[in-house]
Amino acid sequence: MSSDTTGHTLDVQAIRSCFPALKAGTARFDAPGGTQTPQPVIDAITDALTRPLANRGTLTEGARNAEAIVAGARSAMADLLGSEADRVVFGRSATQLVYDLARTLAKGWGPGDEVVVSRLDHDSNIRPWTQAAEAVGATVRWADFDPATGELGAGHIEDVLSPRTRLVAVTAASNLIGTCPDIPAVASLVHRAGALLHVDAVHYASHATVDLAALGADTLVCSPYKFLGPHLGVLTGRRELLHSLHPDKLLPSSDAVPERFELGTLPYELLAGTTAAVDFLAGLTAGSGSRRERLGHAFTALTSHEDRLRGRIEEGLSAMGGVTVYSRAARRTPTTLFTLEGTDPGDVSRRLAERGVDAPAGSFYALEASHRLGLGEGGGVRVGLAPYTCDEDVDRLLNALAL
Repeated sequence: MSSDTTGHTLDVQAIRSCFPALKAGTARFDAPGGTQTPQPVIDAITDALTRPLANRGTLTEGARNAEAIVAGARSAMADLLGSEADRVVFGRSATQLVYDLARTLAKGWGPGDEVVVSRLDHDSNIRPWTQAAEAVGATVRWADFDPATGELGAGHIEDVLSPRTRLVAVTAASNLIGTCPDIPAVASLVHRAGALLHVDAVHYASHATVDLAALGADTLVCSPYKFLGPHLGVLTGRRELLHSLHPDKLLPSSDAVPERFELGTLPYELLAGTTAAVDFLAGLTAGSGSRRERLGHAFTALTSHEDRLRGRIEEGLSAMGGVTVYSRAARRTPTTLFTLEGTDPGDVSRRLAERGVDAPAGSFYALEASHRLGLGEGGGVRVGLAPYTCDEDVDRLLNALAL
C-alpha cells in the first residue's frame, strides 16, 4: 500500500492484477515509452468493436453508438486536462496534431517573426515548429537548459523572447530526464511578450494533474497510451484560439470546433478505450466526487507512490560505483536517466532484459536534450515508473544492476 498525506491509498497489488501483460513476469520500467493496458481498457475497446458502429449520427444504433463514444471520450479528456469537451481534439498521435497545428499557425507567420523551441524537448515539440517556421521564412530561436542541473528555468525562455516572438513551444515534463519546468511562470513571460504558448504534456499527464488554465497554455497535447490508454493523440486549447484557426480540411467535413481539426473518421474503439483509461485513473484510489475531483486524489496518491520508488532507485544508483545520474532537477517526474562508466547504455539495457527487467536505452526522440547532456544519440538507460510499479520491481532492477 502507498498513501498520500490526505489518506488516499494506492493499492498497488490490486492495480497490478488488472494488467494482463504483467503476468509475463517482467519488471517493467519502460512506461515513458508507453504503459501497459489494464483489462477495463481492453474490454472497452472490445465492446466498442462488437457493438454496431457507423458514422456518427442519430438515425441508426451504430450511428448513435459512435456519437456516444465520441462524446464520452471528449468529456473524459476534458476532465483529465481541466478543459471542456468542445475543446478536445483527437488525432492519430500527438506528433501528428502538433504538425497540423504548426502548419496552421504558420499561415500567419513570415520573415521577421520568431518561434522559440527548447533543447529539453522531445523532437515532436521541436521539428514541427522549426520546419513550419523555416517554410515561411520565420526565425527559430533556441532556449537551452542547464546540463549540470537538468533545469529549464523561466529565465532560459526569457533570454530568447522578443517583440517578434509569435510562439513558444516547451514541455511540461522532459521524457528523457523528467525535468518539470515552471510552466505558469513561462506562460506569464510568453504572454507578456504577446506570443502563444504551446505545451507538450505527453510525459507530464502520466504523472500529475493537468490544468490547462492554471498552466497558462494556449494549446496542449498529450497521448493516452502514456497513461494506460490506447494509441492516439489529444489536443486542447483556449476556445478563442481554436475558433480563430482554420486548418486545411475537406470541403464537406464539419467546420465546427473541434471537428474542423479532425481529418477523417475517428477511431471509435480507441476513443472508448481512452474513456476507460481516464475512468481507471480516477479509480486508483477510493473516494467520491466528480471524475475531475477523483482524478486529483488519484494523482496525489500516485505522485507519493512514484516519488517514494524513485527515491529508492536513485539511492540505490548513488551507492553504485561508476553511475552517473542525469535526472537532477528539483521538480521532476519519476523518470531517471543514467549511464554506467565504460559500458554502452545499450549493453546495460540488454543485460537487464536478460534478467527480466525492461529498462530501455537511447535518446528517446529527445535528441537535442541528449546532445546537450553530452550523451549524443546513444543517450542513457531510462528507468520510468507507472501506477503498477512495485517495490519488488525496484528490488529486481537494483539487484540486476549490482551483478
